[in-house]
Amino acid sequence: SSCVLLLIVWWLTQPVRLAHRRRQLAAQPFPAAWREILKRNVPLVRSLPADLQLKLKKSIQVFVGEKNFIGCGGLRITDEIRVTVAAQACLLVLGHQAYFYPKVHEILVYPDAFVVNRVYTDSVGVLQNQSQVLSGESWAHGQVILSWSDARDGAAVADDGRNVVIHEFAHHLDQANGYANGAPDLVSQARYQRWSRVFGAEFVRLQESLASGEGALLDRYAATSPAEFFAVSSEVFFEQPRYMAAELPAVYGELAGFYRLDPLSWS
Repeated sequence: SSCVLLLIVWWLTQPVRLAHRRRQLAAQPFPAAWREILKRNVPLVRSLPADLQLKLKKSIQVFVGEKNFIGCGGLRITDEIRVTVAAQACLLVLGHQAYFYPKVHEILVYPDAFVVNRVYTDSVGVLQNQSQVLSGESWAHGQVILSWSDARDGAAVADDGRNVVIHEFAHHLDQANGYANGAPDLVSQARYQRWSRVFGAEFVRLQESLASGEGALLDRYAATSPAEFFAVSSEVFFEQPRYMAAELPAVYGELAGFYRLDPLSWS
């Protein structure tokens, strides 16, 4: 029938229409008020080369135009929230062509850290309720949940290796090929093998260092799982590239290859 035919045509032309809409969003002048938000809230942007700053601004326009920001806990969503979060999220994919987290549909933002209640099975098989206070969370089915105070503070200090937005969007990149397991989409089998070798060895080394009471560049949360190791490593890669290149050169090299960026060259 004609309805079915129209539906098929609509479905087949969807990528073309999406690309056209993105070109329109990116072609608009970057608002002066947004430029002030970046200057005030995301100092890391100033260290980017001019071409990457321009690309980041265009990416922010597309991201803000496409993603649904939802205020939770009484928070009213403003351009300051949208632009601050978008700048940090888009930083991760600057090296990739037209990638805007296709699986992320909603960004839920709380004023501060939020409580998540979960049911888990303990060691003897009894169901238990557990409450956790979180600053961010990434769900595989299309949501990122953030604490605005933590997202803002993480952006404000650009060199402490702690950034909840980078952390949660790294999880989403990890989830692109399934559930988060510490290995994002690396295209080739050879790269997966090298990634596994490098990250596996450093993950074990971090656990051993912490067990023996030694200090480590990465936060101890990185030692809880390979997925957290990747997310925490991504925070340090972007915010403390000099330290990572010196102390974890193999991890830095793998991340530089995956993100197609070299933050060490920005400083």
